[in-house]
Amino acid sequence: MPSDRKTELRVGRLTKAHGLKGALKLELFTDTPEQRFVPGAVFRLQVPADSAWHDKTLTLTELRWYNSHPVGFFEGVDDRTAAESLVKAILWVDQDTDELPHEDDAWYDHQLVGLRVERDGVVVGTVARVDHLPAQDLLAVDTASGEVLVPFVSALVPKVDVEAGVVVVTPPQGLFEELADDTDDEPAFDGVDEPASEGESAPDDER
Repeated sequence: MPSDRKTELRVGRLTKAHGLKGALKLELFTDTPEQRFVPGAVFRLQVPADSAWHDKTLTLTELRWYNSHPVGFFEGVDDRTAAESLVKAILWVDQDTDELPHEDDAWYDHQLVGLRVERDGVVVGTVARVDHLPAQDLLAVDTASGEVLVPFVSALVPKVDVEAGVVVVTPPQGLFEELADDTDDEPAFDGVDEPASEGESAPDDER
C-alpha cells in the first residue's frame, strides 16, 4: 500500500541570470535532471524571508543546455530583472518517503538525523540536523561538549551508511577537540573585548 508520507528533496540552485528573457543558470543536485526538470515541474523556493519570492513556488517551462550548462525557463520570470531576483534560490520538490533517491550520494534529511557519527572508529556524536546553505550543506553533530558543524563534502564525510546507522567523518584535527577545550575553563578577562570572527568556507567537492 503506497505511503501518504511526503518529504522534501533539494534538487537544484539558481546561480545566475542568463540572457534578457528571464532564463537562469542552474546548479543541479540530481543525477536525473531529465526526470526532475520537466515542463510543468513545480519547485518550492528557499529564499530569504524578505524576498518577493518567499513562500512561493516556481514552475518550469523548459530546460535547455548551453555549453554543457543547464539553463531553466520558468513561469512568471519574463526578464532579466525578475531572474536576478531569484539568484541563489534553492529548489525543492516533494517526494514519497518510501522512495529512496535515485542519485548517488543523496539522502533525505530524515535518513541522516539520528545517525551516530564516528571518527577513527570512535563515536563522537549523533547527527542532529542538516543545514542547507547556498555554498554547501552542513551536518550539525550533537556531542557531549556541544554542537559541531561539519561541511557535508566527501573529503570530510567519506561514508554514510544509513542501514548501519553510521556516518564516518574525517574532520581537520582539532575540530571536535577545540569545542571540548573551550568548555573546560572560563577565559580570564584581560580588559579587552575582542569581537568574535566568522569564517566562510567553500567546499571544493560539494555533494
